[in-house]
Amino acid sequence: MMALPLEKSYYTYADYLEWDEDVRAEIIDGEVFMLATPDLTHQIISRALFRQIDAFLNGKPCQPFYAPVSVRLHPVEDDSDDTVFEPDIIVVCDPSKLDKRGCNGAPDLVIEILSPSTARHDKVLKFNKYQDAGVREYWIVDPDTQSVQICVLENGRYILSSFDDTGTAPITALPGCTIDLKAVFAGK
Repeated sequence: MMALPLEKSYYTYADYLEWDEDVRAEIIDGEVFMLATPDLTHQIISRALFRQIDAFLNGKPCQPFYAPVSVRLHPVEDDSDDTVFEPDIIVVCDPSKLDKRGCNGAPDLVIEILSPSTARHDKVLKFNKYQDAGVREYWIVDPDTQSVQICVLENGRYILSSFDDTGTAPITALPGCTIDLKAVFAGK
């Protein structure tokens, strides 16, 4: 991710709302980062994950969403939040966190699919932000190694486990939901 050289040095969600709809960017602690257009592998993996999650949630109260959807981790009444993410996939089980703009509060599940331009942010910066905000489960999907690092929140800290493309992985935040990773990475 690259910082966007704009006229301001500090941005908020109010600024984000002013940008054209085709601008793909995130704000992290007031700094703007442009998002590259996902490559085809990224799209294939995202679609395969979303289809399985969506099928599992059919008829259940939790709702899945895919990028671009804005996520403000800490609910605020105005547009002053200085951190806005656009994860690849989120699941929200509390409808009060949803508004016409996206998610205003920590989602129950966040999935980020790594790309060369976002890997460091996803593994370090977003990991810490999601953990601090109380995101119950965070998946870091690596297309290159065909693996998933699953971070489950316990007592305010993420407990990590890893899975590869040879089997299945449970989504702890959605009891009973298991993802077929073979199918996720099959089209890569």
